[in-house]
Amino acid sequence: MSVSPPKNKIWWNEPVPKSELMWVIIAFVWGLIMFFMMVYWHAYGEQNLSNEAYRITAEDFSAKTQTMVDKYTVREESGYPVVHPPVGEDVYLIARLWQWWPILELEKGKSYRLHLSSLDWMHGFSLQPVNINLQIHPDYEMVITITPTTSGEFGIVCNEYCGIGHHQMLGRMYVVDNEGT
Repeated sequence: MSVSPPKNKIWWNEPVPKSELMWVIIAFVWGLIMFFMMVYWHAYGEQNLSNEAYRITAEDFSAKTQTMVDKYTVREESGYPVVHPPVGEDVYLIARLWQWWPILELEKGKSYRLHLSSLDWMHGFSLQPVNINLQIHPDYEMVITITPTTSGEFGIVCNEYCGIGHHQMLGRMYVVDNEGT
């Protein structure tokens, strides 16, 4: 048996019980609070990075990255170039099956514009233990401004399933103090 239709065909003219009206008001007020909290936390909570995104081809992004690697490589580790760009320089990082390329070496307390893009599938950029998380899409260049505050070695993990080698998609980023140690 189905639910019977209302006796009065114009049901929206029926009075709303006070208990229902109270729940509607509570839900509406809570929705407003949550909306304004998102704006507040974005501006003051330092939880979300402000970013820019641009359309780009994989070939163009790969060429930009290769130019940076050719110009600023300081050494190699396990077959990967370690790139130490000058302060304030645009820094490029490629996500592709199943690697982050190249290894970046940045200076503590200095700002860089980090450009991220994928050459194949969607990947997730997760910088650990800082807990910066971004989705990296093919054909889009994600740009964030970062200023490392602590020195050390940081891991880059893909946190979007990208295929059979996903669990091996690990990268590194080094942050050195101003003296280079």
